[in-house]
Amino acid sequence: MTTVQSDMGQPPLILHTRPVFEMSDELFFDFCQTNREWRIERNALGEVLIMPPVGGETSRGNAFLTTALNTWALQDGTGVVFDSSGGFELPNTATRSPDATWVRRSRLASLTPEQKKRFLPLCPDFVVELRSPSDRLKVLQDKMQEYLDNGAQLGWLLDTPSRRVFVYRPGKAVECLETPATLVGDPELPGFVLDLTKIWTPDF
Repeated sequence: MTTVQSDMGQPPLILHTRPVFEMSDELFFDFCQTNREWRIERNALGEVLIMPPVGGETSRGNAFLTTALNTWALQDGTGVVFDSSGGFELPNTATRSPDATWVRRSRLASLTPEQKKRFLPLCPDFVVELRSPSDRLKVLQDKMQEYLDNGAQLGWLLDTPSRRVFVYRPGKAVECLETPATLVGDPELPGFVLDLTKIWTPDF
């Protein structure tokens, strides 16, 4: 699939620590807790990424998305939902905070109580990123591919400026949907249906 995108968002601020010092997982966690007012991630190169806060429309979209996913998950019972403030240590050493995620309970059961208090050492089964006007689309597309490469089974990139959705599944070409009204999670999330009209058109 070939797409031509307008990509005028702001890139994240990058803090380089190597080769001056190596920031361990524990130190990075403490750094994030000390700077709670920042949105912080770390890529596989060890670079610390600081993203600008989102505006009201994107924040409202994130809230609706997480609520809808959690409502389904409580009924389904097989997994747990995490919001955009949760960090995940991926197998490639990157630490990411997707806008919404779902992880099977069977995978969480093996984590220790201490691991559950820190960034979870796994890649979520389902990942959603909601693009705000300040985000560069290419950056988010690369991040979605990174999730797949690290074990995600389904990913949705909601490009709100253009009202498009990019659907990611392992071993399949990325699917681009133009202005869909709903998204269906089957078969990975059986019965989950997301009403996108609530995200495309803010209710305030």
